[in-house]
Amino acid sequence: MPELQRLRPDHAPALLSFERENRTYFAGSVPDRGDAYFTDFAALHTARLAEQAAGICHFHLLVDADGAVLGRFNLVDVADGSADLGFRVAEKASRRGLATATVLHLCTLAATDYGLTTLRAAAALDNTASRTVLTRAGFVPTGEEVQLSGRPGLGYVWDLSRGPNGRAR
Repeated sequence: MPELQRLRPDHAPALLSFERENRTYFAGSVPDRGDAYFTDFAALHTARLAEQAAGICHFHLLVDADGAVLGRFNLVDVADGSADLGFRVAEKASRRGLATATVLHLCTLAATDYGLTTLRAAAALDNTASRTVLTRAGFVPTGEEVQLSGRPGLGYVWDLSRGPNGRAR
């Protein structure tokens, strides 16, 4: 059973492998990270850990029993009880419900462990998979149109104090 783990220094090799193996797959639905990401990975990983230590981001990896990374699930720009959710799942782990289950788990962590009350997310209109994960997990479209690296998208929100789809807990 895959496990959601908070990002650690020793995750670096498996995370870099995940990003390299899935680069082409990810580029079909989200903006490519660019060559500099891979060239400067060690420094970027260290910077992410510093952001996490400062409490402005919470980075997580979905890891299988062998330590391979199946997905990234991040809460970024943490401030005033809210954060932005971002996620990506390996091609080999897609279409199995892992993204939805992990987003739901992360929403629970956001409320109970990180004290957050609101999560925001966005997905490109042509990224059906991410939009499906968000709605299945309980995020509600805000009607806000956003641009994601030049692609039209839609904003989503989840009031964690109310539960999925705005229902009271």
